[in-house]
Amino acid sequence: MHVPDGFINAPTSAVTGAVAAGAIAVSLRGARRELDEKTAPLAGLVAAFIFAVQMLNFPVAAGTSGHLLGGALAAILVGPCTGILCVSVVLLMQGILFADGGLTALGVNVTDMAIVTTVVAYAVFRGLVKVLPRGRRSITAASFVAAVLSVPAAAVTFTLLYWIGGTTDVAIGKVATAMIGVHVLIGVGEAAITALTVGAVIAVRPDLVHGARGLEQKLQLRVNGVLVDAPAAEGARTTPVAARTSRRTLWVTGLVASLVLAGFVSFYASANPDGLEKVAADQGIDAKAEKHANADSPLADYGVEDVENARLSGGLAGVIGVGTTVVAGSAVFWAVRRRRTTDGSPSAVESA
Repeated sequence: MHVPDGFINAPTSAVTGAVAAGAIAVSLRGARRELDEKTAPLAGLVAAFIFAVQMLNFPVAAGTSGHLLGGALAAILVGPCTGILCVSVVLLMQGILFADGGLTALGVNVTDMAIVTTVVAYAVFRGLVKVLPRGRRSITAASFVAAVLSVPAAAVTFTLLYWIGGTTDVAIGKVATAMIGVHVLIGVGEAAITALTVGAVIAVRPDLVHGARGLEQKLQLRVNGVLVDAPAAEGARTTPVAARTSRRTLWVTGLVASLVLAGFVSFYASANPDGLEKVAADQGIDAKAEKHANADSPLADYGVEDVENARLSGGLAGVIGVGTTVVAGSAVFWAVRRRRTTDGSPSAVESA
């Protein structure tokens, strides 16, 4: 879904750039309410994990692959505003360091991959958890559905942007049919990754999952060999689900997993073009694609310059990407968290 330079004309790219800048400004303010001393360190890790998993293209159909977009995962784990910032950090690192996604198209990519996926996924997720029984399985199921829908939503958004400012003369109906069709399939992969990751974190630290806040466990008693919910005393509160691991352990485990995925597992990812690349080649959308401004970057195309061994080159690039993203993301979220604790806003006073 990374849009290269040349797919969308300059005026449309400028407008989406303004939209993206505005959304990021709003998200920076919103993230100050979402992040606390427990979840702020997790946000940088979420960005690094999304970067790593985006390197793992999985086959879908007809010589096409897909990869995680990450909006749903980020929104559910750390909140919608922080989620937009997480995916935006990833896109910025990919565009600058790895020549993945055009620089003039950065606003298009942030709007499509960060804003639309996060907003759609979180809206669907919140709607589902309000009607489903409050529990881990329901949150995992809601995560799956939200992620499934977020990907074709991004495909629809790209189609609309192409209809408004596409640089080639291709029938919009063909673009829509091809984009939505393949991204529905990719959405299933996105949903599986999202649900598995959210479920894994909820299992050990439900208190760190933004979408699981308020998840509580009722006291149960064994009556005649059967567990039943104990009647709650008037005014009594339920007990929060206990954490099974420390924040530090979770953070280290997540970072190690990200490094392994990007540094080793990525070598076995599908080499087929992703959904947008395949549609662009088949429909002629890429006729006016431009060379990336950072095409000569030493890390372009996720390889390290002058390292001949493909496995080593790709692995080193992945590790560098994860390291750079976790540092950049953590710096952003540390600054946001610090601003929350030092300003005089009501949210800051309330959290103190």
